[in-house]
Amino acid sequence: MNKKRNIEFLRITHLRGPNIWTYRPVIEAWVDIGELEDFPSNKIPGLYERLTAWLPGLIEHRCGVGERGGFLQRLQEGTWAAHILEHVVLELQNMAGMRTGFGKARQTCDHGIYKVAFRTRQEQVGRAALHAGRTLLMAAIDDQPCDVAAMVQHLSEQVDALCLGPSTAHIVDAATERSIPFIRLNTGNLVQLGYGAQQRRIWTAETDRTSAIAEGISTDKDLTKSLLQSCGVPVPEGRIVDSVEDAWEAAEEIGLPVAVKPCDGNHGRGVSLDLTTRADIDAAYHLANRKGGGGVIVEQFIPGNEHRVLVVGTQVVAAARGETAWVTGDGVSTVQQLVDTQLNSDLRRGEGEEFPLGIIKPDIAAEIILDLERQGLTAQAVPAKDRRVLIQRNGNVAFDVTDQVHPTIAAAACLAARVVGLDIAGVDLVVEDISRPLTQQRGAIIEVNAGPGLLAHLKPAAGEPRNVGAAIVEHLFASKAAQPHSGRIPIVGITGTQGTALIAQLTAWLLHIDGKHAGLACGAGLYLNGRLVTAGDNSHWEAGQRLLINRNVQAAVFEHSARNILTEGLAYDRCQVGVVTDLQGHESLSEFYIREPEQMHQIVRTQIDVVLSEGMAVLNADDARVVELGELCDGAVIFYGRAHDNPVLLQHRAQQGRVVLLRDAQIVLAHGDKETVLLPLDKLKPAKAAQPEAVMAAVAAAWALDIAPELIAGGLRTFNSKPSPTPY
Repeated sequence: MNKKRNIEFLRITHLRGPNIWTYRPVIEAWVDIGELEDFPSNKIPGLYERLTAWLPGLIEHRCGVGERGGFLQRLQEGTWAAHILEHVVLELQNMAGMRTGFGKARQTCDHGIYKVAFRTRQEQVGRAALHAGRTLLMAAIDDQPCDVAAMVQHLSEQVDALCLGPSTAHIVDAATERSIPFIRLNTGNLVQLGYGAQQRRIWTAETDRTSAIAEGISTDKDLTKSLLQSCGVPVPEGRIVDSVEDAWEAAEEIGLPVAVKPCDGNHGRGVSLDLTTRADIDAAYHLANRKGGGGVIVEQFIPGNEHRVLVVGTQVVAAARGETAWVTGDGVSTVQQLVDTQLNSDLRRGEGEEFPLGIIKPDIAAEIILDLERQGLTAQAVPAKDRRVLIQRNGNVAFDVTDQVHPTIAAAACLAARVVGLDIAGVDLVVEDISRPLTQQRGAIIEVNAGPGLLAHLKPAAGEPRNVGAAIVEHLFASKAAQPHSGRIPIVGITGTQGTALIAQLTAWLLHIDGKHAGLACGAGLYLNGRLVTAGDNSHWEAGQRLLINRNVQAAVFEHSARNILTEGLAYDRCQVGVVTDLQGHESLSEFYIREPEQMHQIVRTQIDVVLSEGMAVLNADDARVVELGELCDGAVIFYGRAHDNPVLLQHRAQQGRVVLLRDAQIVLAHGDKETVLLPLDKLKPAKAAQPEAVMAAVAAAWALDIAPELIAGGLRTFNSKPSPTPY
């Protein structure tokens, strides 16, 4: 027991799925605040002032008061260190760029020991924020200095390194808005949207529909141009060259001015524009050859503004215009200094992905160095007063023009993406005015890019941000007949202590004979369509994830214990059917500060909290505490019970609800006044007939999944007809 005025961590757990706190992953820390139990915040002089000075964003924390400044009100009135720690950790994550808001702190039955839970989007960042929060809070309590800026900077670096990039996060957020679940498949930006056979995958702006052939074509600029030209898409005239001499000859053939670029380049690297002299073309050739390595192309220079048009599926969803970057001399400052004061000082410029415009580096960017040389300058030269100096011709495509795109230009961009074969493409084109038809101006498509950057459309330097993530999600999960595609498969979750293994196995068997490739993760093992994959207890989180990422799985069944919920959370975010048999077992959970039977309600309710609004809870009508869970279900409820005259069953039937019951040793399905006799218990194998409640729970789960009663009856007769080790 902590006997000091200190905060000690007893246990830190990452709950990776829905849990007793919330639907989302959280970090749960057990903290012992020792003598601080006798020192709430209003008894620690200066604590309020130090915390609000270090963390001014705490004013936004509503806390239980429910309004802005709510937490600060609690802090002034007096609250305990564990509760303060929760808010400090949340604010540190927010300051580091990982927005989150959910947190809870609850006292246990032991003096001075609390459970603190807070939402985090990345486990390592969350753990680091927890330890940093403790350090900051103890410094505030003890009136010691704390370098909050350095603390936040360290967390920000972790966020940048470990969290999803802004483009991927935007797509994931759009999927979440559609109630489409997601699983991060690696430490980068590879993400699965949806479950099992309904899943799709993205890697930033590439999808599992982005073919390797199309991506290969897009990186070969000459091949891309040839294909586009053959289909009538306007492209600049040009050809591949293999030497400086050949480059000059090509320029003379095409006609000056020309552009020189790598055949396999991207993001404007190695591109030189508006070249008119042999010396410029020679230098541009060497730059392009060095930057690309896959050959050099010389092509006609198209005057006008560079644009990036984002094509998703068969439509243009966003467009951005580029602007040429210039500085004006003052007769005193160098080009580098002018760039820093006139361009890089723009708050829209920065190194990270969150900035729509990048930092310009005229001393190291080869393309800029060449343009400066053509003007007789270097980065350290001092231009004359009022002299305008061209710094960058491209690379500033971040000014939204989506609403201005002329239909003919949109059609040409979509055709270009289709010709290359990309489902998501960044089409680069040069036109003087994107609102005018191509036929009325000199314009051309110069590149078609796979995996286009989305930031210019999400956070443009000027103009309206575009919800391109929603367009990508709709492309992957197209709605049909006004019915949104959720990317979900039927999932059944089972919690309790009474016959849950049998319920799980029998439900999986009924799904199997209904024609679905069923996965099962339970205490007996991990099964795929009846085949034992891994023996032993597989009711844990990792086993569940194996089912959800398997493209063959069309339906999945999971068995959970209360311990699983307390230590890991559920493997899925929501389920079609949630089954609860009982609320027993608190005696085995004393290590979690679960000492009373009533505490089981908060744990087991997790299984019902995750039932979808169109789903169903299957509850044991013979257990009054289980019956109470029905009020928490977002969907409908099916009760099951042994006695046909059970008051819960009778009342539910009177309300046109569905029940499964026993009458005259026969399993009966009842919906309101309508009854269907399924089969007598003596038709089951003896071992199963001895557990009628478990059989009824599985029957109810299958009924909730719209499996026909005749098929359910047939499944009950044939269950366990296969030899071990498979359960069915």
